[in-house]
Amino acid sequence: MKTLLRVVAALLLVPPAFAAEMPGFALWKSSELQQREAALSKKVGPDHSSRETLADYGDHRFRYIYRDADVFPEQYDTIVDIVIAKSGECTLLLGGKMINAKASAGAGEFTGTGIEGGDRHPVAAGDIIQIPAKVPHSFLVEKGKHFTYVLLKIPAK
Repeated sequence: MKTLLRVVAALLLVPPAFAAEMPGFALWKSSELQQREAALSKKVGPDHSSRETLADYGDHRFRYIYRDADVFPEQYDTIVDIVIAKSGECTLLLGGKMINAKASAGAGEFTGTGIEGGDRHPVAAGDIIQIPAKVPHSFLVEKGKHFTYVLLKIPAK
């Protein structure tokens, strides 16, 4: 019994390893994301969106994005987008051919003025989407509505 008490006492003296101290660990609580959404909704720019980077780990990153209207289509040749819909709704226009594609922020990244063809997919809070590399896509948001989502950008294989 004394041995058991010594083991228990020793365990109580060892500081616990908290997840917050683990390198690379991140937790975004729903309540925190709601506060961030409220702030983002007040900072919408001319492109009908506002965004912030939640974390950048070098080979992948998390962003939080608020949109209140249609946006220009995008295509990333070396990046896969994973979208976790948090609030609102939109239609994802996926595939087809990008119209007037031009290079944007980084190598292999393009924006355009529209998409010819493609498939339309309704998206609502709770949905999760994976958009493969090299596929044009655009989020279409009806007037008076919004769409907020967590975006995970990872390298394509």
